[in-house]
Amino acid sequence: MGKVTSATPWLLGLVALAYSACGTDSGSDATQNVQNSLANVPVAPEFNEDSAYAYVAAQVAFGPRVPNSDTHNTCAEWLVRELARHGAQVTVQEGRARAFDGTILHMKNIVGSFHPESRDRVLLFAHWDTRPFADKDSLRQREPIDGANDGASGVGVLLEIARQLGQIPADVGVDIAFFDAEDYGRPEWMPSTQNGYKDWCLGSQFWAANPHRPGYRARFGILLDMVGARDAVFNQEGTSLRLAPHVVRKVWKRASDLGLGGRFSSRSTPPTVDDNLFVSELAGIPSANIVDYRMNIRPMGYGPFHHTHADNMDIIDRQTLDDVGTTVLSVVYDP
Repeated sequence: MGKVTSATPWLLGLVALAYSACGTDSGSDATQNVQNSLANVPVAPEFNEDSAYAYVAAQVAFGPRVPNSDTHNTCAEWLVRELARHGAQVTVQEGRARAFDGTILHMKNIVGSFHPESRDRVLLFAHWDTRPFADKDSLRQREPIDGANDGASGVGVLLEIARQLGQIPADVGVDIAFFDAEDYGRPEWMPSTQNGYKDWCLGSQFWAANPHRPGYRARFGILLDMVGARDAVFNQEGTSLRLAPHVVRKVWKRASDLGLGGRFSSRSTPPTVDDNLFVSELAGIPSANIVDYRMNIRPMGYGPFHHTHADNMDIIDRQTLDDVGTTVLSVVYDP
């Protein structure tokens, strides 16, 4: 039974009660309108927020997943096993990239493919590495962070989606990509480098130039970045609106149809540099970014815990994971 079906009696009852309290006889019409709206929402498998939370916690338990580290390698092996356990055809794309400081990063992009034979495909992606320093913190700035929200949350939601796909396959082909070396960009204390924004998202840049399957195409993509914090609101990200406005409309309308419009806001953010930029521009797959960008925080609205040691399991909220996962699952099962 899908989320929509189980939520319908509660929502219809709430509408009927509201109209009864107002002393109007049009409650039946309003109830029918809500029922008709929900009837148009496809029923997907029910997203399990506890499972997603456990996946986030499991990643954090490895320690910081910084490229070239032992914990990075150990976590990569686990991600491969989990995708394979859920029935995905797994490709590990190994590559090398030069970081802003000249460090050669040994990257691993991990892609799990469901229905690999299908030419009609949807790409879901997140980055799985973590920041090598806490450059926005006041203490221990040169130590790596847990990355519970910035990294693990998107991966946790996608692993739960992979689990659902393994039980009830979608009609389209789905590729779940975990990109590496997204968060190894220039720290706050250093001046800008010649590469500028290309210091970031090294794994997705590598994949866009060398996809895991030659000639790979997908109808559209959805990026999940920082999708687990309490009180998160997902405004419409500026780069997504520029390069994939129809995908943004699709995802945000589905969230609204599911009763999650309060979580998915119609406000737009400034353009950001994230994996969806390179997947859209270099790989030619229009992609929307579901990212917790808070409009009241300047200069970068990613929350007070962003790139600090406060990005740990204490800020992760099951309901946030559930709202994002439910929305993305619904889109996947009726794209």
